[in-house]
Amino acid sequence: MPVVTAPVVARAVPLTMDAVGTAEAFTTVQLRSQVTGQLSAVHFQEGHDVGKGQPLFTLDRRPFEAALQQAQAVQAKDTAQATNAQAQAARAEDLYKRGLIAREQYETQTAGAASLQATLNADRAAVEQARLNLQYTTISSPIDGRTGALMVHAGDLIRANDANPLVVINQLAPIRVVFSVPGRLISDIRRYQSKAPLHVEAQSPAAAGTVSFIDNTVDPSTGTIKMKATFANGDHRLWPGLFVQVKVLLTTETNAITVPTAAVQTTQDGQYVYVVKPDQTVDFRKVTVQRQQGDDLVVASGLQAGDTVVTDGQLRLTPGARVTARPSDAPGSGEGRGRGAR
Repeated sequence: MPVVTAPVVARAVPLTMDAVGTAEAFTTVQLRSQVTGQLSAVHFQEGHDVGKGQPLFTLDRRPFEAALQQAQAVQAKDTAQATNAQAQAARAEDLYKRGLIAREQYETQTAGAASLQATLNADRAAVEQARLNLQYTTISSPIDGRTGALMVHAGDLIRANDANPLVVINQLAPIRVVFSVPGRLISDIRRYQSKAPLHVEAQSPAAAGTVSFIDNTVDPSTGTIKMKATFANGDHRLWPGLFVQVKVLLTTETNAITVPTAAVQTTQDGQYVYVVKPDQTVDFRKVTVQRQQGDDLVVASGLQAGDTVVTDGQLRLTPGARVTARPSDAPGSGEGRGRGAR
């Protein structure tokens, strides 16, 4: 019988998991004003990158400068009164010790000085609050990221802590990809993660990252567990909301026994292959397939490196049949598999 054959190869085979994920911004900030005022200037263009600390909006500073000056004036007035009260309290204490004034008068002077000191402390807090409100008139970016749609324009009245943000900033570098894997694999995932960081490969667009988060519970409705991978994304290939095919590398098996997928046949009694012996006859052999990796199968038992298996023409074979073997076009690559000899 004419058949196509391929060698059984022992090689390093990566153990991977495939999943579909969604890219999400590493950090998302909804920028709002902390004071109410009129917007006087916008210092960026929507949809552009901004840096941390870069001024984005400026509110009209004049009302806040006036409020600061008023608070400073009140503080100066109360400072003078507190200084005078302290001096009077010191004189009253001296007179009281000498027995020249009553205790009640001494305590009144002391209480008045303490009250004015407390008022002065409140004035200092009011000045700091006014100075802080003046600083809030300049709104800067808290992160490095890219701005979204601009919700306001110069001249608008901006209200403190409004429900609608002024702009939304997304941090794109680094970026995360969220995906789910079967919950039954959590033991393997944790075991391999304890040995080394789990590398993740994104496809379309291509990027490389590492697993940075494993959820603390399996979703009972789907039987999956959520994971996140972090990518440097310096070239902004990944974009928030983009669907991404990901491949998680758990480990790499060395000397794994692999055969082409076409070599393994399935019956009610299990899986089997036909092995070509040196005398050009075939031997029926049951195998145990561990998993599939690309175009090859990783075999746990039944074969060893160096065996030759039939990849096309099995349906015409019986154990002990003599064959005329023709190798596949590219052994180990999957090319030519499934094409019988003519």
